[in-house]
Amino acid sequence: MLKIVGISMLAILIGLLIAAHLLLAPSSDAQVLAKLSNPYSQVHLEYSRYKNHPIRIVRMQETIDTTKLNLVFVHGSPGSLLDFKAYLTDSLLLRTYNMFAYDRVGYGINEPGKILGSLAEELKVLDVVTSEIPTETTVLAGYSYGGPVVLASPKAYRNKVTFAPAIAADLEPKFWALNLCKWTLTRWAIPNVLRAAAVEKEAHLLDLPRYKSKWNVSPAPVINIQGVDDWIVPYENSERLAKAMDSVKFHQVSYEDTGHEVIWSRFKEIKSVLVKLNLHS
Repeated sequence: MLKIVGISMLAILIGLLIAAHLLLAPSSDAQVLAKLSNPYSQVHLEYSRYKNHPIRIVRMQETIDTTKLNLVFVHGSPGSLLDFKAYLTDSLLLRTYNMFAYDRVGYGINEPGKILGSLAEELKVLDVVTSEIPTETTVLAGYSYGGPVVLASPKAYRNKVTFAPAIAADLEPKFWALNLCKWTLTRWAIPNVLRAAAVEKEAHLLDLPRYKSKWNVSPAPVINIQGVDDWIVPYENSERLAKAMDSVKFHQVSYEDTGHEVIWSRFKEIKSVLVKLNLHS
C-alpha cells in the first residue's frame, strides 16, 4: 500500500513539474506576436539593451501617436509582458493609449533565470524602455513586484498605476516551496523563471527597505489597486503605501473577494480606471 501511495505521489509531482515547465516557459518572439495579434492595431516587437542584457519590448502600434498618452506595463515575479495581453489587445485601450510592455531581465526568452536583483537596475531598464517617449505624457502601470519598480522611479511621469505592489519585504509570506529552488537535489527540476523569482524574493529582504522613504519622491499621482483577500502580496502593503504617500496624490482602489489575480479577475473595472485616467487631463 505504501509503495502504491509513494509511486502515485511521485507521479503527481512529476506531472506538476512538467505542467509548470510548459506553463511558465517563455514565449518565443513569434508566439508573442501571434498572441498579441488583433484586428485593431499592428503589433511591433523590438529589442533594446541594458548593459549586455537584451530587452524585449512590444508596442501595440507601428507608429506612436503623439496626440495620445503612453501606457507602459511592468510585470511581476514570475511573469512576462503577456500578463497584460487582455489590456494590450483591447480595442478601447488601443484607441486611448499608445501601449508598451516588456519582459524584465530573467523572465523573457533571452537569459531566462538571470535576474538583475535590484530596483536600481530595474529602474535603469525602465529608463531604456521609456527613452523614446515623453515622461510627461506617460503612465506607468506595475503589477506585484512591477509595482515597486514603478513607484521607485523619481521621474515626473503623467501618472503611476500599481496593482498589488510588493513594497514591504517583511510582509512577504515565506513559502516553504521556495526551498525547492535552493536545494541542489531539487533546483535542477524547477523552471528557470521560478528559480529567478525565488532569488528575487530573497533580494527583496535587503533591497526593498532601502526605498521605504522613497515611494513618495516622484511628483506623479498614484492610483493603487489591490484585492482585499490577496495572500501572496498581503493587503497591508497597500495600507503602508497609503501612509507613505502624500494624500493629495494618492488614490486607493480596493476590491472585496479578490486576491492577487486582480489584473485578470478585475479587468473590466481596471480598464475603466485607465480610460477615465486619460479623460482627466
